[in-house]
Amino acid sequence: MIKSVVSIITKQKAFLAVVVMFIIMLFFPTNFYTQYNLLDMLNSASILMIIAFGVTFTLIGGACDLSVGGNMVLAGIIVVKLLEHLPIWASILIAVALGGIIGLVNGYLSVYHKTEPFIITLGMGTLLTGIAQQITDAHPVPCRNMAFMRIANSQILNVVPTLVVIMLAVLLFTYWLLRFTQFGRNLYAVGGDYEVAKYSGINVRRTKAIAFVLSGIFAALGGILLASKLNTGASTYGDTTALEVNCGVVVGGTSFAGGIGGIPQSAIGMLVFAVLENAMNMLNIDAYVQMLFKGIVIVAIIWLDCYTRKRKREAV
Repeated sequence: MIKSVVSIITKQKAFLAVVVMFIIMLFFPTNFYTQYNLLDMLNSASILMIIAFGVTFTLIGGACDLSVGGNMVLAGIIVVKLLEHLPIWASILIAVALGGIIGLVNGYLSVYHKTEPFIITLGMGTLLTGIAQQITDAHPVPCRNMAFMRIANSQILNVVPTLVVIMLAVLLFTYWLLRFTQFGRNLYAVGGDYEVAKYSGINVRRTKAIAFVLSGIFAALGGILLASKLNTGASTYGDTTALEVNCGVVVGGTSFAGGIGGIPQSAIGMLVFAVLENAMNMLNIDAYVQMLFKGIVIVAIIWLDCYTRKRKREAV
């Protein structure tokens, strides 16, 4: 695993972008390099990273999931409302199961009915956001359960945020699932060439549908952790989540064409945005200018990666 991660890092344009940003921040008198800021940066990015790990499955399978924002906010609202009547473990389990069911519906419509995942999941995300607004009357729902709030706001040994630990646990689990299981190998085959995988005896529809279920589960988990972190469930939190997550995963090197990418790549891709946003906040850059820089970084990294791959193909 260590050799694989090192190989990924050395070939990653996104990782090089992170290194460049760290070098640039050496020339500015900020608190960027303090332990508190670096841990806070990881803590802030952890929820989106968890959702990105789920989206990675769908992209590797040759699809996409734009419903994660709606799934996230609905799961957060549901868990907050359930906490008024049920124990924490039961509320979380139901909310995660709901996310899995949403993923199952996405997979059923996209895979078994051969509809376009982009349209289906975009529509599903809008539908879920609408449901969230209806059940909350478009108002935030506060949580009064302090034990639930401590899930995402506590620290291990009074140093490492719990959210970071949860994110790392999910990273390891999803990496194992993709790299060391039959499902993971089948998913790469399906995303690489659907017809070849089909005639090789792989149950392509089931494999691709499971990818959607996993994406739904991790989106719901992200929503639960966000509700715990903010002690509130609200329908407005996920407006840009699908765009940020899918862009981050692609920037990391996972292809929309399928069959290429992985969990470490997605983590690095999301880290690009986390470091960039943190650095710009440290430099007091205006929010509108930040959007400009984010766009430039996304386009530059993807262009450079595509250009490098093109040169390699021409060399062969």
